[in-house]
Amino acid sequence: MKVTELSVPESVKEVMLNSGIAELYPPQEEAVNAGVLEGKNLVLASPTASGKTLVAELCGLKHVLEKNGKVIYLSPLRALANEKFDEFKKYAGIRKQSGRRVSVGISTGDFDSSDPWLERYDIIITTNEKADSLLRHRAKWMDEISLVVADEVHLLNEAERGPTLEVVLARLMQVNPDLQILALSATIHNVDEIADWLKAAYVVTEWRPVTLKEGVLLQEEIQYKDGDAKKIEKRTRDATVNLVLNTVKNGGQALVFASTRKNSVTAAKKIADHIYEVLSKPAKRSLEQEAEKILAAGERTRISESLAELVRCGTAFHHAGLAGVHRRLIEDSFRQGKIKVLTATPTLAFGVNLPARTVVVQDYRRWEPGYGYYPISVLEYKQMAGRAGRPKYDKVGEAVLVAKTADEADYLMDNYVLARPERIWSRLAVERIIRGHVLATIASDFAHTENGIYEFFGKTFYAHQYDVKAIKSIIAKILKFLYDEEMINLSGEDIYATKFGKRVSELYIDPLSAVVIRDALRNKPANLTDLSMLHLIAHTPDMGPVMRPYSREMDALAVQVEEHKGEFFVEVPNEWDDHIAYEEFLGEVKTAMVLHSWIDEVSEEKLLEQFRVQPGDLYRIIENAKWLLHATHELGALLENREILPLAFELVERVSKGIKKELLPIVKLEGIGRVRGRIIYNAGFKTIDDIKRASLEDLTNLPLVGPRLAKKIKEQVGGFVKKEAWERLEKGEEWKQKALTEY
Repeated sequence: MKVTELSVPESVKEVMLNSGIAELYPPQEEAVNAGVLEGKNLVLASPTASGKTLVAELCGLKHVLEKNGKVIYLSPLRALANEKFDEFKKYAGIRKQSGRRVSVGISTGDFDSSDPWLERYDIIITTNEKADSLLRHRAKWMDEISLVVADEVHLLNEAERGPTLEVVLARLMQVNPDLQILALSATIHNVDEIADWLKAAYVVTEWRPVTLKEGVLLQEEIQYKDGDAKKIEKRTRDATVNLVLNTVKNGGQALVFASTRKNSVTAAKKIADHIYEVLSKPAKRSLEQEAEKILAAGERTRISESLAELVRCGTAFHHAGLAGVHRRLIEDSFRQGKIKVLTATPTLAFGVNLPARTVVVQDYRRWEPGYGYYPISVLEYKQMAGRAGRPKYDKVGEAVLVAKTADEADYLMDNYVLARPERIWSRLAVERIIRGHVLATIASDFAHTENGIYEFFGKTFYAHQYDVKAIKSIIAKILKFLYDEEMINLSGEDIYATKFGKRVSELYIDPLSAVVIRDALRNKPANLTDLSMLHLIAHTPDMGPVMRPYSREMDALAVQVEEHKGEFFVEVPNEWDDHIAYEEFLGEVKTAMVLHSWIDEVSEEKLLEQFRVQPGDLYRIIENAKWLLHATHELGALLENREILPLAFELVERVSKGIKKELLPIVKLEGIGRVRGRIIYNAGFKTIDDIKRASLEDLTNLPLVGPRLAKKIKEQVGGFVKKEAWERLEKGEEWKQKALTEY
């Protein structure tokens, strides 16, 4: 089907043709024939890179331009949401009948806001969690949504993220019964069941723009699914290294999936030297520049230095422990074909779009704390395999599992390569997971009786698969908990949220976290300090996994607990009565101490060394801490605990920037973070007035500032910048750059 034949506005066709799209892929054509452009609900299940996003774009633009509708695009991850935002932006120049241009907005953070500013956008990209938060705040513009696109809907099967997506879809169907739903998915076993729940048609296809060859590598030979075989030149004793070398020497890129972060780094180091030998001189020069970008981004640490060294060799690792800025640089460099081999943990398979000619699955087992090693699902393998083959660059993509023995090779062929993905099952019926959703149903006025609550949960995928009776006992238990903890009240048959319950729901925290915070605030410690607050939030379920104390740290942490005993909001467990609880408490204290060191301006490098924490984990803790400190401040205000309010408010800012109290005014200036803030303060510019009075030259001469930032700072504080002074500095900077270039 040609683009010119589509029943979409001419302006949309023009954008597509200008993007080089003249004809639809088969899955896209099937979706159109299934009535997706006529407003029919559809589940489109097809492999990675088969063009699912374009179907969402066509559908969305038709709603905006022809029906004056509003579109919400749900993504499971922030990184993926940013990717989709960039893809939709190409339509922003199109004019609507009103004369206004099509507008695309994105919102993925701040769960304590209805974001009324989003009302002015036609297409809104958001994460599942943010959409849930907006529904809890009853954002008025959500009633105007005419199309919801649910990306990666197979993640309903994922224990942590799945239930939120499920509740959001059920809630949107409840709020807007005439809503069109477009669900995008990898190929899964029970697409018909998900489609039946969403009252949708479905399209299932294995078509890909690049042919996929799946196989198993044993020693030097790959046996493929289709009976074909291929010999790999043996250059080293490591089969994975030989395979990726073969790919790179033939002009391709490779993506290697390892089971853990540590294994991904080890694999990258093993591969690096061999790849460096086959790189051209221009490629090495280009990679040198990419390595410098890594070192210049954020604080210099051993991890960033190790990463930069690997990048120089055309190799890199990618996992959640990396800083966000480094992950983005690595992704961009890999997309541009500069990095030849990327080793990654499986989370990448569910995240950003990074195809490669060859995908290597080094280990089919995963380590799960408390369970040991267990085999991954077929769906997880298929997601990884789906990254093989770059459209427009490769004719064939290869996905290869690595076997150590002939028996293992047979097992991998039968249980992964030839197997079908598992059925998707709802993961909603877990008390910890559903607790907040039950409270939100009442607090946001979606239901006001027990039957009304059961009726709403009867619309979920869980009820569709099992019947709502299976979840009733869990809901009844949660309702009792919410009543006992004064989050809901009863009036006859009516159930309504108390002020406390409503605020907890809006703050998007687990009701159990709210109980922990509320009870703690009623029992002030003998000595209220920063550590008191930081340990309190580390003690809540919402902090997520706390920093596990290593055996060599236990004694030092126990000493810290003893020294700071009077600062904790909660009682220290007895080590001999309950060793597990005590060890968990030490983990909370370690997490609090990491945060305390962060706001004490300890460098990232020292933090990584002292606490053995990785940048990505540090940033996760910081993000969670900001959110929980804000929640503590808000609950403190509600409970009229005025003593903690200034401390909680101040800590939100300090944790956000990683600074001591004295830098608070300075870091509010754009372009000033913890490092530059400290340089400016130590140079004697301790207040905004000091900076206002400083000359442009004084600021320019400070390390890491320079003329442009100095001018920007002066403009922000209302200081006067003389034209002659600026021109003189600018000329000096140009001369310096010219000299460096010539040198």
